[in-house]
Amino acid sequence: MLFNQLQAQTVELGWDFYGPVLLFVGLIALAVPVWAAIGAAAIAMLVISGALPLSLVGESLFQGIDAFALTAVPLFILTGDVLVRTGLSRKFLDVAEALTCWTKGGFGSATVLVCGMFAAISGSDAAGAAAVGRMTIARLVESGYPRPYACALVAAGACTGILIPPSIAYIIIGLVLGISASTLFLAAVIPGIAILVSILVTNLIMNRLYAWEGGAPMTFGEWGSQLGRALKSGWYAFIVPGIIFYGIFSGRLTPTEAGATAVVVTIVMGFILGTLRFSDFPAMLVNSAKVNGIILPIIAFSLPLAQALAILGVPQGFVSAATTVSEQPWVLILMMILILIAAGCVMETTPNIVILAPILKPLADDIGMNEIQFSIMMITALGVGFITPPLGLNLFVVAGLTRESILKIAYRAMPFVFFMLLVTLMIAYVPMISTALLPDIYQ
Repeated sequence: MLFNQLQAQTVELGWDFYGPVLLFVGLIALAVPVWAAIGAAAIAMLVISGALPLSLVGESLFQGIDAFALTAVPLFILTGDVLVRTGLSRKFLDVAEALTCWTKGGFGSATVLVCGMFAAISGSDAAGAAAVGRMTIARLVESGYPRPYACALVAAGACTGILIPPSIAYIIIGLVLGISASTLFLAAVIPGIAILVSILVTNLIMNRLYAWEGGAPMTFGEWGSQLGRALKSGWYAFIVPGIIFYGIFSGRLTPTEAGATAVVVTIVMGFILGTLRFSDFPAMLVNSAKVNGIILPIIAFSLPLAQALAILGVPQGFVSAATTVSEQPWVLILMMILILIAAGCVMETTPNIVILAPILKPLADDIGMNEIQFSIMMITALGVGFITPPLGLNLFVVAGLTRESILKIAYRAMPFVFFMLLVTLMIAYVPMISTALLPDIYQ
């Protein structure tokens, strides 16, 4: 196997690696923007090691973002922003509430469902946490939930933003590893739904234990009538995710084309409903540009860093070091999951993918994990990191939204972390979960 070959070739890492890494950690600790910290570390590594002439850095930066697949990123971000401004996202909440009104913890379950619905359009966890949090946290508290738990519920549900396709994270990892985004979207359907179900189950269990919210007693006919009214008044909101899913999974549209179509359809619906005006466009475009302006520089600067790491032999060195700890695949998989969750706690998805995917992929290859399963496991583990105390990024989003104590939210998030981790382990150890919907070549 590969690790037997690597034991014979020791990769010596010196200050040309450790110096830039310490520089990166220090800049992050000083609250320097991630793209700037990555850029400084990449340039320092290139200068010290001589791995790549600095004259080629500009070309490398441009080539890193000169990919048609990345065009889908700003389109999905803009679609999510238009959804919020047109009020269509509230239609999702109305339908989700009608679906779950009969259950114990009905509005909590509706909150999780609307997070999943929003994820299926925007592809962003932070956007989902902010949008859904504004709509639901106050009502969750009115329904009887403790405020910190309501925040934790939204933070957990928003993790589905990168887990349920179409997802910006899968577009980026597909670009980094050379995998079709459409293939990853299809592979992510079952794992994404499994994570969503785990959050729903957690909320139901917590409601059973603490009786925060009871389901409204109603007959099947009453429930059907309420659901029918919600669908009648908001069915058109589901045209947008319908176009995205049908277009991508039928092969008629690429992710970029699906994103463009979704933007146009959402805007047209906003004008028809009278909830969108031309005066709204500057603010929408500026907001979407700001989010996109965070993602693309990170990708641009991360790729030269990844190239430098590859030239220095860091991926091979990591495989060699990991296999000296254990040669058991299940131990190495667990090690990768722990690394990814820890990384997801402290850094955004994009830099984690661009930096860690090329380092961990050789180890996954060595233990026989195919690239699809590895990609799904990686994104899922990073998603768990978003609500893992004490530094989960989604925890900070909802804390900033509500001014609630981050420590109180983190404590309430622990049951969600536990159940989501169980699903992540299933994805990591059962390949069929990721490949069940794919052609036989991936089985």
